Amino acid sequence: MTVRIRADLEQLPGYVPGRSIPGAVKLASNEVPHGPLPSVAEAVATATVEINRYPDNFGSALITELSSFLDVPAPQLAIGCGSVSLCQQLVQATCTRDDEVLFGWRSFEAYPVLSHVVGARQVRVPLDEHLGLDLRAMAAAITPATRLVFLCNPNNPTGTAVRRAELEEFLDRVPEDTLVVLDEAYREFVTDPDVPDGIRLAEERFAKGRHNIAVLRTFSKAYGLAGLRVGYCYATGTIAEALRKVYVPFSVNAPAQAAAIASLRSHDLLMARCADLVAERERVRTALVEAGYAVPDTQANFVWLPLGDRTEAFNAHCLTHKIVVRAFAADGARVTIGTPEENDAFLTAARSFLS
Repeated sequence: MTVRIRADLEQLPGYVPGRSIPGAVKLASNEVPHGPLPSVAEAVATATVEINRYPDNFGSALITELSSFLDVPAPQLAIGCGSVSLCQQLVQATCTRDDEVLFGWRSFEAYPVLSHVVGARQVRVPLDEHLGLDLRAMAAAITPATRLVFLCNPNNPTGTAVRRAELEEFLDRVPEDTLVVLDEAYREFVTDPDVPDGIRLAEERFAKGRHNIAVLRTFSKAYGLAGLRVGYCYATGTIAEALRKVYVPFSVNAPAQAAAIASLRSHDLLMARCADLVAERERVRTALVEAGYAVPDTQANFVWLPLGDRTEAFNAHCLTHKIVVRAFAADGARVTIGTPEENDAFLTAARSFLS
């Protein structure tokens, strides 16, 4: 007799992280290439002195810092173990097996996994011809059973972004009892002024009595804390409180909280790093387009190569050049922007693939 595991889990593909191969250039996980700032490393070291104690369960000091930094009320903020944990908490707080979770596809790989585990039905809406979220089609796909809509903006893995007018048109069409989650993991890399700041947009809608929006952000990407796992959500007080109810106790550890606070206090220095990455992003995309690749405009720290059936061959070719990219079979490859030297190595491999 063996322990019984849910039979439906056999059909569930696990989340696939970017690969790491010793000696290779890793451009697979959307990490920034630089280590923590000295002030952040110092904050982490100081926090380790008391790791025999449990962390502040709800991150009171971090919430206070975020409230001041974002200029939003503290009761409308909640933290989680990375924004992916907050995605899970939102699904748990809003959905049962009778409900639906809707998202564009392809988008963040965790959305279908988290929805399935809760038992909610998944509704995947294909991307538009420009590889962006098709908001009109998504709005048309909403039913009375739709409890949650994920909008990844900029979208992972394509890097494409939704602009203000189309986003506001979409939000106006969503029923008030359906929660729209703006997943802004890559917000700090956005340079197009027409791509709205989700937190400011949410504020505007709250003021008009529209409360069905939540905004997620993370310290894993631009802030370079992927190894510490901390993210946050801005929503109404009701949603924030629901997130706290389904939060796994103490899951955001003390060093992570200290590092996040120190990072907010060093925001300008970290954004200068982001500006350098954005410049590299534009250089890499331009070089790829000149080489013959169809690369959509990207507002994230990665580029997307829609290679279709050539994806596996491209992935294998990159590996022979000791470059690790993130391949999505039959769809394309996502390539993180690294240092100039790493990017040059990737471009050499990419050009030789077409020769």
